[in-house]
Amino acid sequence: MADDTQRRVFVVDDEIKVLEVVGETLGSLSVEVTCFVRPSKCLRLLRSQKCDLLIAGLRMPEMDGIELVTNVRHHAPWVPVLIMTDFSDVRSAVRAMKAGAVDLIEKPLDKDNLARTVESILQENVLSNTCVGKPLTEIQMKVLKMVIDGKSNKEIADLLDRSVRTVEVHRAHMMQRLGVSNLLDLVKRAATLGLVDLTAGQKPDLAERETEGT
Repeated sequence: MADDTQRRVFVVDDEIKVLEVVGETLGSLSVEVTCFVRPSKCLRLLRSQKCDLLIAGLRMPEMDGIELVTNVRHHAPWVPVLIMTDFSDVRSAVRAMKAGAVDLIEKPLDKDNLARTVESILQENVLSNTCVGKPLTEIQMKVLKMVIDGKSNKEIADLLDRSVRTVEVHRAHMMQRLGVSNLLDLVKRAATLGLVDLTAGQKPDLAERETEGT
C-alpha cells in the first residue's frame, strides 16, 4: 500500500542528465522522485497519483513548460510547479509566473540551491495545501468554477443538465476534497489554488449564497 505521508515530486525534462541530477539531489531530502521525459505522461499520472511538487523544464519538444504549467493549473491546481530554464530569460520567467509557476531555477542546476528551493516549496505547500491526495474530478472542477463565479446549485444544475441533488453531491465531495466546510473558505481556497483572483472583483456574493444554500 502506498504511503500517503511520503513526499512525492514529479520531474519532467527531455534531458536525461537533468533528471539524474534532480533525482540524486532530492534523494538527500527523503523525497520520492518520479521522472518523465514526456510531459503528457506526467499529466496523466497527476490526475490519479499524489504529487507534492512538479519540477519541469521550460523548453521541451513535446510541450514547453509554460503549456505544462497551464495544464497543471487546470487539472491539478493544488500542485506547485517549479520551472527549470536554460538561461536567464526575463520574458520566460514572467510568462512562467503568470501561468502559475511558484518559482524559477536556472540550469545548469546548482544542487544546494535546488535542494533549498525544493524544501522551501514543500514546506510551504504542507502549510497551505490541505487537499493533497485525490484530485478533483472533471465535473467537480466545473462545479467549483461555477460556485466561485457565484452561481447557485440550481443554476449549475441547469448549465450542466443535471439534477440539483446531483450538483449538491458533487459540491459536497468537492468541498470535502478541498478541506473546506463553507463558501467563504471555499473561495479563499480557490484563490490559493489560483482559480479566482480576489483582487479583481470576482468574489461571489457570499452572504446571499450562504443564506440561500443553493
